[in-house]
Amino acid sequence: MKKTPLFLLVILFTLLAKNSLEQAFSLEEAKDYAISNSLSVTEANNAIEIARLKIAEIRGMGLPQVSLNGSFNHFINLPVSVLDAKFFNPNAADGEIISFEAGTKYTSTGAMQVNQILFNGSYIVGLQTAKLFSKLQQDVSNQSKETLVFNVIQAYQLAMISKENKQFIDSLVLISQKLVEQQQNYLDLGLITQEEVDQLKYSFLNAKTMSSSADMQMQNTLAMLKLAMGYPMNDPIEVSNTINELLNKESISKGNDIHTNLSYSILEKQVTLFSLNLKNNKFANLPSLNAFFQQSYNAYRNDFGLFNNEKWFSQTLWGLSLNVPVFSGFSRQSKTAQAKIELMDKENQLTQLEQHLLFQELQLRNNVNSAEEKLYLQKENVALASSIYSNSITKQVIGIGNSLEVTQKHSQLMMAQTAYIGSLVDVFNARLAIDKLYNNLLQNK
Repeated sequence: MKKTPLFLLVILFTLLAKNSLEQAFSLEEAKDYAISNSLSVTEANNAIEIARLKIAEIRGMGLPQVSLNGSFNHFINLPVSVLDAKFFNPNAADGEIISFEAGTKYTSTGAMQVNQILFNGSYIVGLQTAKLFSKLQQDVSNQSKETLVFNVIQAYQLAMISKENKQFIDSLVLISQKLVEQQQNYLDLGLITQEEVDQLKYSFLNAKTMSSSADMQMQNTLAMLKLAMGYPMNDPIEVSNTINELLNKESISKGNDIHTNLSYSILEKQVTLFSLNLKNNKFANLPSLNAFFQQSYNAYRNDFGLFNNEKWFSQTLWGLSLNVPVFSGFSRQSKTAQAKIELMDKENQLTQLEQHLLFQELQLRNNVNSAEEKLYLQKENVALASSIYSNSITKQVIGIGNSLEVTQKHSQLMMAQTAYIGSLVDVFNARLAIDKLYNNLLQNK
């Protein structure tokens, strides 16, 4: 068996290595990559985790609060107490007092205290606010992801369109080149004039120029896609989806509700937060009730031996603490009035946003319908222009046409292709905008 030369193996290995480095992404894979590698999404997820921990923090305030404390005292000078002398001696003179040192030189106390909220309006509202704020942070995080995914989809679609446009123009370059070579043979035989060959060369060079521009455009759109995805700029990348695959996907922008829009959802939760703020100001007028329990041990010594076998004296108590707000100089009433006005402003903003989204919905639906209709017509134009161009080439080959006609039909085809590419961009952008309106960009994410 004949052995494969070593240099062929090296070349094969190099080609395989090059292809393996060029990673191809579907649209879904590109979105997943972007979300996994985005610092803004990481920050948004951290904010969600902080909000979740805030709920635990506030909830913990309503659970029993247990504390241990201790103290040690060394009296360099014992405290002096005074009493009326008649307390010890009924015969003592009026006004006479006696003094004496009270207590011991060393004292120590150890205590455990438990406090429990029984009723506090601010605590109840605070817990409700924390839970709602956590949901708000989830919407904010989703909005950050939505912006990221929007940019990725838009960049991916442009890269996909640029790739297909480059392939189309490259095919025209090959056709033009083959035609020029063929007609050059006819020129050499004296069957056609130099001017006719020059006309075909003009079309060929024009196609090569457009191919170069299309290649530059494709590279630029791939760079935009890398930037949107957070993909290394120096690493090659490819898009694996085709235009037809995405155009033929069932539209997710039909039969939806503008109230699913993330901006609306966020503002709606902000309105609820302002209503909770109003509720909190009203609850500030309610009494608060706390319970407490304390167990303490006290030691009294005339020497430093606190932990010898001498007795520690215990003390146990529990009680209730009631706080009833009576008068605050009208400050609470002013805060409540301010909260009402702020809530009204937020409710007005929500109404205005709803009206704006309804208008935007109508406008975007019209844009989608118009863009899809234009795309259909432009696609038909390209097919028709391609057929006309092919016929002109056939006529030229069999000698019943002329090169000027081929050049004109070539230019006509390029104009139709340019219009078709513009219509593709319009359709994808219109669909993307309405999908963002309905919060459909994060489906299955």
